[in-house]
Amino acid sequence: MAGLNHVFTPEVSAQIRRIELSTRGLVESLFSGEYQSVFKGRGLEFSDVREYQPGDDVRAIDWNVTARRGRPFIKEFVEERQLTALVMVDLSASKSFGTGEKSNALIASEIGAILALAATSNNDRIGLLLVTDHVEHFVPPDTGRGHALRVVLELLAFEPHGRKTALSTGLRYADKVLRQRTTVFLISDFLVDESADPNLGHAIRRLAWDHDLVPIRLTDPRTYELPDVGLLAMVDPENGLRRVVNTADAEVRRGYRVKAEEQRQAVDDTFRDLRLHAVDIDTTDEYLPPLIGFFRQRARAAR
Repeated sequence: MAGLNHVFTPEVSAQIRRIELSTRGLVESLFSGEYQSVFKGRGLEFSDVREYQPGDDVRAIDWNVTARRGRPFIKEFVEERQLTALVMVDLSASKSFGTGEKSNALIASEIGAILALAATSNNDRIGLLLVTDHVEHFVPPDTGRGHALRVVLELLAFEPHGRKTALSTGLRYADKVLRQRTTVFLISDFLVDESADPNLGHAIRRLAWDHDLVPIRLTDPRTYELPDVGLLAMVDPENGLRRVVNTADAEVRRGYRVKAEEQRQAVDDTFRDLRLHAVDIDTTDEYLPPLIGFFRQRARAAR
């Protein structure tokens, strides 16, 4: 894993302050009820032991205490109300693209920062995982405003070493380090070619089996449509390959659109098979309405 690689400027400091102020009102007015009802703790934590009573579940017997006491004791548990959340952000070079007012990378960082501060307002544990084609940086989940601000700083100021995409690497890492059920917010454009990351589907399934995986997909309309502007020099931001494309050719534009739609459909199929509700965000528009809509929809479903 790469070491810390920050670019901490006055602009980043101002961003942190602005996001903190805007999130405070957002959590209080819009996220408060929805967040708590949807993302409450889902696990159990050990409370105490007591003597076994007829009818108790034998699977709850504490065999160590039973052996010491010479008679059966069972473990008692209480519901763990505190949530553990992980913000996982794809920092590959394709995030530098964006035809809106902000780059996809900045939007991803701001969404992650809002989720981190929202979790802290609910006294939940929040962690951070930054990935490209390898794990760039990991901040273990913890609580407290100071910890949340550290997460926000990492999101806004971290400069990745890698440029390519391999989400499966980050997903496998998360599955390895997360010790309890966690809500994982995966923020990415999901522009992943199956040949470049053939293990992505399996990695998503593996993580979603044990955790609550929430994909947040950033979409720019130009990702799926080439403009008709004649000869256009294009550069792949992840591998640096250059090519000139004749966008005046209708067949070229159609082929580009078909390939992009097939790529999106493959990801959609994986989400549908696993019953994952992806939050789709148009990066040329405001990102808060779809995020708030997602929280409200899950809050209604949880009632």
